Amino acid sequence: MVIKWSTVDTPAGPFCAVVDADGVVLASGWTAFTDDLLPQVAPALMFETLVEAADLGPVTKAVVAYHEGDLEAIDDIPVSQSSGPYLQHAWKVLRTVEPGKLTSYAEFAALTGKPRAVRAAASACSRNAVALFVPCHRIVRSDGSVGEFRWGPDRKKWLLHHERTNT
Repeated sequence: MVIKWSTVDTPAGPFCAVVDADGVVLASGWTAFTDDLLPQVAPALMFETLVEAADLGPVTKAVVAYHEGDLEAIDDIPVSQSSGPYLQHAWKVLRTVEPGKLTSYAEFAALTGKPRAVRAAASACSRNAVALFVPCHRIVRSDGSVGEFRWGPDRKKWLLHHERTNT
């Protein structure tokens, strides 16, 4: 199977996405290099060939539109991640967290239907391979601080500010 990747410059820094033949996002994040993304792709979703593309069609359009202020542009982009039932469910729930609204890890755990599973909810954020499209950056610590983010706390702050000013 051939997989495509592309990097686009954004105000938050370079953003790279890896998609399958159907345009489903397998990995993404604020990096110029697939080396930073591929370790996050589940073995069940791995591929034979990785090819750079100038543009990934709807995925590239959504990334650009989001960074220009259309926060809903990412909502309908298909993604694929592989893990156990709780993480799969948590990632679906993450896609329902509204932009511009801070949600704590405890609140996120409650949204998944397991209010006592705060660590599991945090794990869903840290293991999310498709950043932006599954917006784990919208989850913060109970005291409102940004906490950890694979792409750095400054980038998470930028994203949260971007969403607050564009809602």
